Amino acid sequence: MSDPTNPTLSPDTQAMLDCLRQVVSKTLERKRRVGQYSVEWTGKAPFAVGDDAPESLQLPQQYDYE
Repeated sequence: MSDPTNPTLSPDTQAMLDCLRQVVSKTLERKRRVGQYSVEWTGKAPFAVGDDAPESLQLPQQYDYE
């Protein structure tokens, strides 16, 4: 039985996943450079990152998601 947390992907699927990761990374970096906030996911709830992020989506300073 295969490990469900680390499935083996076909080469085409892995290429698509790599491409999506690259696009997301570039988009988040571009938003950071131009001063726009981004919304990310903690695994439990969304939160906003950036100076202009809505207060309702900002994380409390004492909460560490990393």
